[in-house]
Amino acid sequence: MTTLLKTPLGIAEVSGDELGISKIEILDQEEFQQEEVPKELETAVDQLKGYFSGELKNFTLKMNPAGTNFQKQVWQALNKIPYGETRSYLELSKELGNVKAIRAVAAANGKNPLWIVIPCHRVIGSDGSLTGYAGGLWRKKWLLDFENPPLQQELF
Repeated sequence: MTTLLKTPLGIAEVSGDELGISKIEILDQEEFQQEEVPKELETAVDQLKGYFSGELKNFTLKMNPAGTNFQKQVWQALNKIPYGETRSYLELSKELGNVKAIRAVAAANGKNPLWIVIPCHRVIGSDGSLTGYAGGLWRKKWLLDFENPPLQQELF
């Protein structure tokens, strides 16, 4: 089952079934026709709406992403990165117990099938740079700014 959801970053396609959400991806399309949300996807849609409204910081969805054991291990590590924080690929590799696995960690990060829910956007380069992001670097920057807005400076 799938449904579409309009977000500030474009149209998201949410897929899943009674076993959990298997895929959330951002589409490069502007228009879509609103459809009834299948019962199995209602929680995911509600939580995504809550995230984008600023009311939800932690997803509690039943997830069922397809991937290798290593990819799932990386995705579990990504889920531990708190809202508003970032980690480097090197830090993530160390956390997983293999500092030499940076490229494998980056590849698994890039294969993340659950856009936003598994927060791969929170992984940056060791030098603080925004590195590759399947949805486009502008979306990654938007998400990081959304989760950690700059402090308002006093004018006087």
